[in-house]
Amino acid sequence: MDNQEIYVQSLKKFFDIHTKAALAFSGGTDSAYVLYSALKNGCDIKAYYVKTNFQPEFELRDAVRLCNVLNADIRIIKLDIFNNEAVKNDSLRCYYCKKFIIEAIKTEALKDGYNILLDGTNATDNEFERPGSKSLKQLNVISPLKLCGIKKQDVRILSKRAGLFTWNKPSYSCLATRIIEGVAINKTILEKISESEDYMFSLGFKDFRVRTDGVNAKIEITEGDFKKFIDARKQIYDKLSGIFKEITLNLKAR
Repeated sequence: MDNQEIYVQSLKKFFDIHTKAALAFSGGTDSAYVLYSALKNGCDIKAYYVKTNFQPEFELRDAVRLCNVLNADIRIIKLDIFNNEAVKNDSLRCYYCKKFIIEAIKTEALKDGYNILLDGTNATDNEFERPGSKSLKQLNVISPLKLCGIKKQDVRILSKRAGLFTWNKPSYSCLATRIIEGVAINKTILEKISESEDYMFSLGFKDFRVRTDGVNAKIEITEGDFKKFIDARKQIYDKLSGIFKEITLNLKAR
């Protein structure tokens, strides 16, 4: 029995115990596999996706697409993130935001009859590097992947075996992470980032970030995309210079 089969059996045991649960669902690789595993093991599970200005539209599309493929029940919760402390963009931004989102999911899940909430945190995720993890503990969120010792790369292997299109989806953090700490977050800045990244996606870039101080943009790409970037440099500059004042490329690969 290989490691992946051991992980599959561990998740089966988890869902034999947790037979009904809500899932904080992002549409990413990790929460997608939790949803798949729960359904495969007969768990009564409902996915809750929270849409704020911090999430780009493609994340919502991916979440809905996966639920359609798996015939999973999904509920979309729309929140006004600008009524939350996260927009101050201080060192606790991720904590404020995650707590806001999880509290909203728990409220709606309880109304729907679900008193257990799961998420997609895996065994690779370092809680000390993720301020939002504190809110998961405070709100009693259970992370089956982490409990079963399943790391990110294992999730990808398991997802590929399961035929999930999310198996090789790049890790994606919310749009607010693009804005340097201390710069207040507003709709205009988020729209600039979203427009810029949508354009980069249209050129075939997958794993990248367009970071900003609110005025200028610094692009981060993987080492394998440097040649592609140079080839598309003028197109990228022409587009992004209409959005930001200065456009630079971070020479340190992602």
